[in-house]
Amino acid sequence: MIGMCLNLVFSLACQTEVLTVSSGTNVELDYRTLEPGEVIVVEIKEPSDVLEAKVKFLNRTFRMGTSEINHRLFAFISLDLELEPGFYPLTVFIKRSNGQWDKVQRRITVPAKEFPILKLWVDKRFITPPAKYRERIELESELLRVLFNSYTPLWLGEGRFVFPSAGNARPSFGERRLFNNIHWSTHRGVDVASPFGSPVIASNSGRIVLARNLYYAGNALIIDHGVGVFTFYCHLSRLGVKRGDFVRRGDIIGRVGATGRVTGPHLHWAVRVAGKNVDPYSLLNLDLE
Repeated sequence: MIGMCLNLVFSLACQTEVLTVSSGTNVELDYRTLEPGEVIVVEIKEPSDVLEAKVKFLNRTFRMGTSEINHRLFAFISLDLELEPGFYPLTVFIKRSNGQWDKVQRRITVPAKEFPILKLWVDKRFITPPAKYRERIELESELLRVLFNSYTPLWLGEGRFVFPSAGNARPSFGERRLFNNIHWSTHRGVDVASPFGSPVIASNSGRIVLARNLYYAGNALIIDHGVGVFTFYCHLSRLGVKRGDFVRRGDIIGRVGATGRVTGPHLHWAVRVAGKNVDPYSLLNLDLE
């Protein structure tokens, strides 16, 4: 069930809070930590008397989706990587079968977080793209923005997320990177060092919504897991699926490569929640049964 936590490499112990609405309904908040770049799962485990539920946080509304497996309601709330330290109210609104709305609120305290700096050297065309590629880059950026901000109300995942490659990884999410001593960039995923051609698997079940070559990401795949959650697999040598395919957790979807802006063969694995980047390890920490 959602909220059961795992102790994985680079993971922290998961925390669970229970908020009780005046009508007696319990709302669970599950999270690894409340730092920038993390995810909070908001869940109603007994929604029999609930017609609709939503969460308001940071001037955004997150709809609570459902799962065909257990019909529980839940939402994934992203703490943006650039979120400033401070106190932010998170409010859950519940519409009951009699038409009345209830709510419960929890103030989220977000601390400051510093990220390390790393210098890298890449082909100069990935620092100053030739003019002939600029329109392509703009179109790809808009495509990704639209995809990552789309919403499927049904949860497509099956159980917890798994790591997509057997290679070596380190917690590099949020790293400030200086390319060629010129261009600053924020690393918004996890790099997995694997031999060229190693299999890449789907970290959870879902539908392929992108399978193509991108200027910076190289051969790339995006899986829509539903409820605003997407995983992004970059720099592949080969794509093993196509847009529209439904994949199961653990299916081989491609092979590790060195396409796009890279320093060598590896998999860049990223997670987007409601259009925002979150640390992939914050999802691995939750058992989404």
